[in-house]
Amino acid sequence: MYMAYRENMTEWTDKELVTRCKSGDRHAFDTLVIRYQERIYWIIKRIVRNHEDAIDITQDVFVKAYQKMSSFREDSGVYTWLYRIGINMSLNHVRKRKLRQLLSLDDLSTGISSTEQTPAQDCEKEEIQRLISKAIDRLPEKQRLVFLFRYYDELPYEDISTILGTSVGGLKANYFHAVKKIEAFVKNAL
Repeated sequence: MYMAYRENMTEWTDKELVTRCKSGDRHAFDTLVIRYQERIYWIIKRIVRNHEDAIDITQDVFVKAYQKMSSFREDSGVYTWLYRIGINMSLNHVRKRKLRQLLSLDDLSTGISSTEQTPAQDCEKEEIQRLISKAIDRLPEKQRLVFLFRYYDELPYEDISTILGTSVGGLKANYFHAVKKIEAFVKNAL
């Protein structure tokens, strides 16, 4: 009976799970953790650039979410709420450790397939990825975050607006400028 109850939870909507969490159902929260833990980890990992720190911060995100679940207003989705907590905690972590100048986003490469590529083509793609990462690293913080959220995480501007507390128009301008700067940097380096 208990296993059937837990298995059914995976089919529940976030809203149903939040309602159950607010009434004290820890298993509903466990389901939310399972549902979003990996996605939140990768967002954090891109920012802090350290596996162990990303794991710790991810755990802290869910601890904080559990503690604050009763005050979750549900004006945004659970994922957006967790995302915002993760971003804030990650940025605080980076600031505290004074790593802002050392941020490098080489891990953003999603692993270009080289099964049908010549070694020269592989080298060229690796060089372009390195240049793109270097260009992203040089962006102002807000442009960098908007670019990462939009390009790599494919978040809609409305979600990014909620996360960063900025207007959609401002985000679009930041993204446009980020893309132009990255293109110019790569073009000048090649």
